[in-house]
Amino acid sequence: MFPALSRSARRRLLQVSAALLVLAGVLVWWLVPFGAKTPSGQVTFSTGVPTGVYQRYGKLLQQALARDLPEVRITLTDSEGSQQNLARLASGEADFTLATADAVAQYLRDRRPGFEKLRGCARLYDDYVQLIVPKGSPVETVADLRGRRVGVGQPGSGVRLIADRVLAAAGVTPDVDIVPVSAGIDTMPDLMERRQLDAFFWSGGLPTQAVQELSERLPIRLVPLDFALVDSLHDVGESTRHYRSATIPGDAYGLAQSGNPVDTLAVANILVTTDDADPDLVEGFTRTVIASRDGIGKQVHPAQLVDLRTAIYTEPLPLHEGARRYYRSVKP
Repeated sequence: MFPALSRSARRRLLQVSAALLVLAGVLVWWLVPFGAKTPSGQVTFSTGVPTGVYQRYGKLLQQALARDLPEVRITLTDSEGSQQNLARLASGEADFTLATADAVAQYLRDRRPGFEKLRGCARLYDDYVQLIVPKGSPVETVADLRGRRVGVGQPGSGVRLIADRVLAAAGVTPDVDIVPVSAGIDTMPDLMERRQLDAFFWSGGLPTQAVQELSERLPIRLVPLDFALVDSLHDVGESTRHYRSATIPGDAYGLAQSGNPVDTLAVANILVTTDDADPDLVEGFTRTVIASRDGIGKQVHPAQLVDLRTAIYTEPLPLHEGARRYYRSVKP
């Protein structure tokens, strides 16, 4: 038998044992970390039309996600815009997407398939409604579009939704008073340049590259959308309350505006997923969206306007639990 240990020896033995337990705990934590697991798998992100802000933003975000979530493979798919994006998300064809708040509200209001599954991750930048005409056009107001060929966006786009509403608010019936042309921002500038369009609507971040490039090839200008239109739009119903009066800064499109600001309306964009999405994946996705703001913003200016303080407000959608976890982690 071992001789009895002295009191001081027992104390030293206990201290050494405690130190070994702490060291063992640190090693276990290091080798088998607790908390959120590293997301992995295949994710589809539905963006927008070629040359639109959604697609450009999506491509740059894909690169940032590849760095931050190396075990997640991100596939981008083009779309006609917000309405189609939401339908894809709800049907399981996509896992994440971008959509304007008014399109989301309309989707919920119509109780379209899968509406109850939609969840918000982050409020992003605002879209500005832009009505483009050739510089010498007699069109000064929306009402002046009567009898003219007007690009109103593609059927599944947020542009179509808001163009129809703006026309109606101005007393113009889209299918009767104008010649509506279903086209996206990838084709409308070319149609105007070929004199096949008298005007077109666009809703996007500032500046939109396609509009900027058109202004360098063809003298164009932006038609003001009177702030009274916002009041008329709000009278339509719940899904239109997300529009607000806004001003396009005079330097957004230098050649088209000659330094003059233009009254219009704006609506927020939301990063959307579903309640089926893995919380760890959503948390990582949301973190990258916020962290990549400045890097993406150097190439897509609207991304600079993503703000952590407002990103959490994804109304009319409830916040996904994974996104909520991220916002809690960065709360001061």
